[in-house]
Amino acid sequence: MVKLEDYSSNIENQWCPGCSNFGILTAMKHALLALDKNPEEICLVSGIGQAAKLPHYLKCNFFNGLHGRALPIAVSINIVNPELTTIVVTGDGDCYGEGGNHFLHTIRRNPDITLIVHNNQIYGLTKGQASPTTDLWDKTRLQFEGVELEPLLPLATALLHGCSFIARGYAGDIKHLSELFLEAIRFKGFSYVDVIQPCISYGTHTASWYKERMYKLPDNYDFNNKREALVKTTEWGEKIPIGILYRNDKQGRLFGDHFKETTFNGKLTELGFPPHKTIIEMMEEFR
Repeated sequence: MVKLEDYSSNIENQWCPGCSNFGILTAMKHALLALDKNPEEICLVSGIGQAAKLPHYLKCNFFNGLHGRALPIAVSINIVNPELTTIVVTGDGDCYGEGGNHFLHTIRRNPDITLIVHNNQIYGLTKGQASPTTDLWDKTRLQFEGVELEPLLPLATALLHGCSFIARGYAGDIKHLSELFLEAIRFKGFSYVDVIQPCISYGTHTASWYKERMYKLPDNYDFNNKREALVKTTEWGEKIPIGILYRNDKQGRLFGDHFKETTFNGKLTELGFPPHKTIIEMMEEFR
């Protein structure tokens, strides 16, 4: 029986005291506990940023990649060892900025992984520059007169590119967020959760600003309705919906299935490394 402390790490936490990332970390622990997965059955993947530090603070497998490059690493891990539960933890700058190209094409590929984005609408690690999701005319430490670009709409972008599980949560509602994580991780295919994560140091909006506008989707909301979901994924400002915005369990083939069916019958992890002589012979072909 897995216990919550099984996921506890002894790594010193580097987040600001009171950071809402702590709520996401706690929600993640409870979701993994509900899955009844041992730490060695989990693999977290991240890039660069404050959000990307989260895997350090959980006791499980993890891989820290380059800025914006977490998703292709996670896809590779999933293809090689699909028995691992692979989860990407990233920030709005890391995923939607530097990693925007990988975000789009991972949606198209539909691997069986989960993407969790800490969205504080700012670059927190590098001290407060505008991110792709910073609201129009918000003033930051770099954009003194206000941001002149319209913000990216990542949830709508994911929906229009065929993502089959799209949700938004709030770092301050740990129970609700943990439930969203659990649903996303259990989902067969690419699942994506954008988490509102107010930055207490450099954010352009306070936690109260978000709380005044957020509302949970009602029980009768039909998350299978793509047209209705498009309305909800673009709703921002006066009202901000949280919950499962879209879900489609009748999706197509998972990325990697064709390769497994036609090329290799089994697990790639069982192949091992080729003999040293074989590697030398392969390299000679490229001389």
